[in-house]
Parts: sequence; C-alpha cells; structure tokens
Amino acid sequence: MIRPQPLALDDHRLQQLLAEDVPYGDLTTEALEIDARPGQIRLFARDPMVVCGIEEAARMFELCGARATLHAASGQQAAPETLLLEASAEAGILHRAWKSAQTLVEWCSGVASRAAEIQEAARRGRPEALVALTRKNVPGTRRLAVKAARAAGAAMHRTGLSETLLVFAEHRLFLDEEPAAAIARLRRRCPEKRVVVEVEDGAEALVWAAADVIQLEKFSPAAVAETVAALAAAGSTALVAAAGGVNAANAEDYARAGARLLVTSAPHLAPPRDVQVRFARGV
Repeated sequence: MIRPQPLALDDHRLQQLLAEDVPYGDLTTEALEIDARPGQIRLFARDPMVVCGIEEAARMFELCGARATLHAASGQQAAPETLLLEASAEAGILHRAWKSAQTLVEWCSGVASRAAEIQEAARRGRPEALVALTRKNVPGTRRLAVKAARAAGAAMHRTGLSETLLVFAEHRLFLDEEPAAAIARLRRRCPEKRVVVEVEDGAEALVWAAADVIQLEKFSPAAVAETVAALAAAGSTALVAAAGGVNAANAEDYARAGARLLVTSAPHLAPPRDVQVRFARGV
C-alpha cells in the first residue's frame, strides 16, 4: 500500500518552480499545435534509489491540470524499472510539468539515497548510530533536504540557527568566561535545549566535557576512540558526535569508534538519481 508523505513545499512554492521553467508558455509544444492532444506520462526509477520528492512531483502535475497517481512514496526503496508516478492530461499540460517534476525527484532521491547509504554503514558499526545532515544544503532547498533526510531514516543536524545551541570556536572567540560558566548560562537561558560544543582536538573536548554533546570536528576514527575513552575516564556523560568528512566509506569506522551521531554534508553533494520518463498518446 502506498503511504504518501507530507508535502515539503506548498502550492505557492511549487508554482514558483513551474513558473521558473515555463515563464511565458511552452513555445515548442504550442508551435507544433499538439498542446490539446491527450496523453500520459510515467516516471520510472532508472537507478536503484530511495525515492524522495515524488509527492511534490505529483502535485506539480495536478497544479497544471493533470490527474496524477502515485505508485511509490518518499522513503521507499525502488529498484530499476519501478513505476513511481503516472499522470494523464493534454500534452501541453504534461510538457509544462515534466522537467521540473522529474528534476525535483531526481535531486531529492539523490540526497536521500546517499544519506541512506551512510546511515546503513553507520549502523553496521553501531546499531543505534544516527546520521544527521548538516544545513549545508543547496540554498533554497532546505525543506526538501529535510524531507530527504527523513526519507533515508536519517535526521537533520540543524534546520537553522533558531532552534539549537551549537557553540563553535567562532563563538568562543568572543567569550570572557570559563567553559563551565558559559554552559551554565546556556542552560539557564534555554533549559529545554541540549548544549552542543564543537571542538578541534582531544584536549579541547575535555575542557568542554560538561556539555551535553561534544562534536568532534575532522577527527580520525582513531582520534574519536581516544577522545571517547578520555571523556568517559573524566566522568563526562556527553554524547559524542563526529563531524567533517563523514561519508559512506568511513561511517562504520566512526560509529564503531564510539560516535553515536555522525554529522555529514555528503548527501547534499550526491549526484541525482536517474528517473526515466515515458510519454504515451491518449485516446
């Protein structure tokens, strides 16, 4: 049974994507005078993929006036030749939505598939390990990136600056107080939030060991293991996150070294998964 996922983009944003591609009409389709002829379009997975964005694609066809039927949902594993979506309408309508819808699914599924690969590798090293995507998504695609992360069984590290506490060295440059005092102040100001501190070496991790989460920036798996052991010996209960350079090839090693959270930007740079489009004439 198909269980469609909620739309990440509302109709206004989807209309903007359509208008970007067809700002003044489809010149070729109109000049050929085929725009009123009935037709059908089908989208198939050409690559193995974790499907994502298919609900938005269906809605784009509907906004143009087509009847769309989903055959897959975001988060579903799809083998090559899996039918994802079909829509029926006049040829002009189908051509209007075609490329925007296809490209959206390809991009979102690329991000979701890469995130799922990293998540699978991490759980081979530590079953409870969680992969979290950074906010280094392509500008303007944050909502779709969040959907792709969830489709992969991963999470977003941060959706923005407004909802999380993450203390970087760039913040600490301006502090005039000891780490314990800074952590205490953050907990007073934001008692419902966890205090996350990013550090660049093991010694710095111990200085900030009272934080709720210690984020190790660009540590090797061996250095992660050493830091996890040192924090435990110091009595720290902080969750250890590994960030910087995490990918499918090393996620298992990072998780096995003791990182329970793996923070990565790699899915945002994943190549799109190929979606094949097939048109047919209607009756």
